[in-house]
Amino acid sequence: MNQHNYETELDGPMLFGRVLDGQGGGRPIGWDEAKGWAPAQAGEILWVHLCRHIAGVGDWLENGLGIPEPTAELLVSDSTRPRAFTENGALVSTLRAINFNPGAEPEDMVAMQLWCDGTRLVTLRRQPLQSPRDVLAAIDRGHGPCDAGRMISDLIEAVIDQMSHAIVDTNDEIDKLEDADLESDAAATLDAISDIRRNCLALKRHMAPQHEALETISRTAPAWFGKKNRREIIESIDRMRRFLDDLDISKESALVLQDDIRARAVAQSGRTNFLLTLVASIFLPLTFITGLLGMNVSGIPSATDPHAFWIVIGLCGAILVLQLALFWRWKWL
Repeated sequence: MNQHNYETELDGPMLFGRVLDGQGGGRPIGWDEAKGWAPAQAGEILWVHLCRHIAGVGDWLENGLGIPEPTAELLVSDSTRPRAFTENGALVSTLRAINFNPGAEPEDMVAMQLWCDGTRLVTLRRQPLQSPRDVLAAIDRGHGPCDAGRMISDLIEAVIDQMSHAIVDTNDEIDKLEDADLESDAAATLDAISDIRRNCLALKRHMAPQHEALETISRTAPAWFGKKNRREIIESIDRMRRFLDDLDISKESALVLQDDIRARAVAQSGRTNFLLTLVASIFLPLTFITGLLGMNVSGIPSATDPHAFWIVIGLCGAILVLQLALFWRWKWL
C-alpha cells in the first residue's frame, strides 16, 4: 500500500490500526473502536500507529491505557535519543529511523516511540516513517508477525534495514569517487567527501545509543517477550555492530580519499612553484646583464661599438647554456 493510504487519511490521531489475528494477518480498526478495544479471542493483538503531536494522544495514553504520566509524556515528546526500559510489565522504547522524506538528508533521522504490554502495541511518530508501513504491508498480505514480541522485532528489523540502505548508498558513493578522476574537479570531490564524513558521523551518533537500547531490550524485556524474540533482537544487535563498523570504514575511506586529493594538490602546487623558481633562476642573471647595460649613463663599455649588441647576445646565450648544463647536472631539469 502507498503512503497516501496510510499517512494522510487520519482517523483522529491514528494513522492506521490493525487487530492481529495471531496467524500473520490482521483486520483494520478505527480510532473509536481502538480506544476501547479488548481482545475478543486468544492471540489477538492491537496495533495502532499514531501522530504523537495531535491533541488527545497523551490523555488517551494516560487514561485509556493507564500509562504513568512521565512515560506518557516521554512517548509524545520530541526527546528522540534512543532508549528502552520496562515498566509495569510493558516495554517502552524510543528508536530512530532513516528519514527518507523529500528534501531530507539520511542523517536527519526520525524518532519512533513504542509502548507494548504484550496485548496492545502503540507506535508514535511526528514525521512520516517507512518502517511501520513495511511491517503493515506484510500484515495485510497475511505474512506478518503472530505475537507482540515478533511484532516489535519486525519493526526493529525494518528500521535497521532502512539504515543498511543508507550505509550501502554511502559506500557506493565512496566507490564512485575513488573511481573518478580526482584531479578533474578536486573542489567538488572534496565537498562530496566532506558531506559523506558528516553523514557518517551523524549516523554513528544516532546508531550507537540505538545499539545500547536494543541491548537493553534483549536483557530486560518483559516475560511476554519470548526467547525466540530475544534471539531475533540479538541478531539485530549484531547487524547494528556491523553497520557501526561499516560506518567507521566508510569514514576512514573518505578520510584517505580526502588526504589523497589534498596531497595531490600540494604536490601539484610544489611542481608549479618549482617551475616558476626555475624560470626565475634562468632569467635572473640575464635580466641583471641587460639591465646593467641598459643604464642610460656615461661609461657603458662598447657603447659606440657596432658589434656590441651581438657580443651581448652571445654572452647571454653562453650564460643560458651554462645554466641549463648546471641545472641538468644538479638534476633540476
